[in-house]
Amino acid sequence: MNTETNTENRNPVVENVRAALAAAGLADTVIVVPDSVATAAAAAAVLGCDVGAIANSLIFECDGAPLLILASGAAKVDVKLVAREHGLAKISRATADFVLEHAGQPVGGVAPLGHPCPIRTFLDTSLAQYPVLWAGAGSHQAMLSISYEQLLATTTATETAVR
Repeated sequence: MNTETNTENRNPVVENVRAALAAAGLADTVIVVPDSVATAAAAAAVLGCDVGAIANSLIFECDGAPLLILASGAAKVDVKLVAREHGLAKISRATADFVLEHAGQPVGGVAPLGHPCPIRTFLDTSLAQYPVLWAGAGSHQAMLSISYEQLLATTTATETAVR
């Protein structure tokens, strides 16, 4: 896997994710690859891992506020289940502009951390089976590795089944 190490071409959004990792006391595990990893399938193919080990950072809208669901790349999120289980109003798909506004990162590259303001977060319990998870790191070509426990602690997420 060919990864970028040239600091001159670093994306400021990815650098913000790196800073968030450091602020959380975590190692900088961000890698930048030449091809797009904007989908779980593409990321798994580039990284050589199971698609289930990809922690998709999915931003939804709930009562006008952002809601982040960190879901396995192998899962299709059942928003009605999540809403029912957590006493939430209707959860709906967010627009790309809403995601960028609240996460500060583009759809397909949203990281689980490094957002302008804290976002209420749910973590898919099916991700716990993988010793190493991969998540977006702020761009369509950046990924970070993290353990389930680190992801849970760093995001202060609520563990939940998403399907």
